[in-house]
Amino acid sequence: MNKKTNVFGVLCFSISLCGFAQQQVDSTTVQQLDEVVVSDSRFQLKRENSGKTVIKISQAEIENNQGRNISELINAKSGIEINGTRSVEGINLGYFVRGGNNRQVLVLIDGVQVNDPSLVSNEFDLRLVDLNTVESIEIIKGAASTLYGNSAATAVINITTKKSSGKPISASFLSVIGTNQSADDQNYNGASFNNNVSVNGNLDKFSYLASFANRYVDGLSAAKAENAEKDPFSRFNTNLKLGYAFSDAFELSAFTSYDKLRTDTDGFPPPNYTIADTDDAYKNEQKRIGISPKFTYKNGSFQVNAAYTEIDRESISDFVTSYEAKSYVLDAFNKYVFDDTFYTIIGYNYADYKTLFDQERSYTTSDPYVNAVYVSDFGLNLNAGARMNNHSEYGSYFVYNVNPSFTIDVNSGYVKVLGSYATSFIAPNLSQLFGFFGANPDLEPEENRTIEGGLEFSNRKGFRLNGLYFNRKEDNTIIYTTGYQNATESATVHGVEVEAAINLIKDLTIATNYTYTELQEGLRLRLPKHKVNANVGYNFSESTYASLTYQFVGERTDTDFSTYQNVELKSFSLIDLYFSQKLIENKLKLFATVNNLFNEDYLEIIGYTTRGRNVSLGLNLNF
Repeated sequence: MNKKTNVFGVLCFSISLCGFAQQQVDSTTVQQLDEVVVSDSRFQLKRENSGKTVIKISQAEIENNQGRNISELINAKSGIEINGTRSVEGINLGYFVRGGNNRQVLVLIDGVQVNDPSLVSNEFDLRLVDLNTVESIEIIKGAASTLYGNSAATAVINITTKKSSGKPISASFLSVIGTNQSADDQNYNGASFNNNVSVNGNLDKFSYLASFANRYVDGLSAAKAENAEKDPFSRFNTNLKLGYAFSDAFELSAFTSYDKLRTDTDGFPPPNYTIADTDDAYKNEQKRIGISPKFTYKNGSFQVNAAYTEIDRESISDFVTSYEAKSYVLDAFNKYVFDDTFYTIIGYNYADYKTLFDQERSYTTSDPYVNAVYVSDFGLNLNAGARMNNHSEYGSYFVYNVNPSFTIDVNSGYVKVLGSYATSFIAPNLSQLFGFFGANPDLEPEENRTIEGGLEFSNRKGFRLNGLYFNRKEDNTIIYTTGYQNATESATVHGVEVEAAINLIKDLTIATNYTYTELQEGLRLRLPKHKVNANVGYNFSESTYASLTYQFVGERTDTDFSTYQNVELKSFSLIDLYFSQKLIENKLKLFATVNNLFNEDYLEIIGYTTRGRNVSLGLNLNF
């Protein structure tokens, strides 16, 4: 494919063609169902019985955002700012949730904890995930180490990948072509290419799914400079999932995946050590294999999620650095339900992390945990639990949570009052304990305490409104001075999150949220105090859908390393458009996006290029 193809004309022509081909059919009546959430308790509970305001991204929402990546979709939710999603494709992402950082966010994929023990922040790189392989996403915010362990301090992002269909064989193909340009250079050349192919099915008791995806993006330089070289980004994903139901009581599933990304980057050369157009590059290659047996019995189940991961990373500059890491993760748990009112889970989590520095260094954790949920018939709900973290380096650390809520029926809807007190921990990673720069083997874990209180109203007919206040305190924060050490002073962040979902008019959906985040002491870079997201979607028919998305990001503080002065970055607003047309029901869909419709020029990170108006055109074919 010619990467200089002008896609703007193709996009306009295709939208016109879609409108011409539209079949006028009656819209499907939207059924108002009780939403079910899982992540805050690990049980399927009605939202009204959950003590958290869980964010759920459904398959329908993912399909209405085809052409985006996973970090862009998550970045539109309350309490979350993923810094870097609006800049050049290969830039490192910053996960700023409730005033936290990357180390305080835990990512799960199909129930398995994923991270990178060779990284200083120990996080999982969301750039490795292809959104087209994802079935749904749930996000719980606040301290959640009781159920999920290390790093679950500000958020848990629980990603569930697609499952096989009920047919003997099915296939799906998706392809997207788009531009990748800044506000100053609106050339509309094809520079972004995304492809995904999947084959899956179900043969009696055997299920399978195999998928391959690749993404290539060119056209922009990471450094904002005159005549700078372009920094391309490429990613490959291969996944295989197999399952076999031996009986109604026992099933076994297994998976393997291979993910690789490469991106050219710009570095910080001497003597000024400010971002400049250089020939640096970054590679990240991950191989993962896992197994999950599940035994189901009356009123309960016993399940094991186990995975082994190998990671090879390389940063290429004047100083080439390579890292090799391995991890073994096992989570075994028993779930039991008493009379649909009392839900219990007892589990044991084990992890072994290794990274090659001057020699192979490692640590292990072994955590027993227990959690219980009580759902009464008079409105009271209670979620409580505890975990004992046993770390091979610093010893033991105890965390717990208490999360009561009370639901009151109001006409056909309900009002829910909720509160939470929970603690979490962030273990020092291998780089901080044993790495090349400033290692300190005597580090203690970071401690996080989160208090929440809020209200939620739903009329069960398409309108839901919730608001929440949170207060999060950090102790023993690991900082770097002349080396890594635990801070002696606490840090406190508090804020407000408000969400509304409106589906009162047939075929029209509105979702909006507002977040206020304030650090009471100290400074956090690139964290907006105010942020607003809104989305309006309309089904013109069963075949035609369109949406408009708005995002406002308030002022933030960043550091200008050319002067070593802190600078206030101006607020900005972005508007995106999405349009889809089904030409053949459940077979062929065309879709188009326009991002940053008004071509706003703004700064996300000082010295880095941001994206201006960009357009894309895609098709999704199912067999």
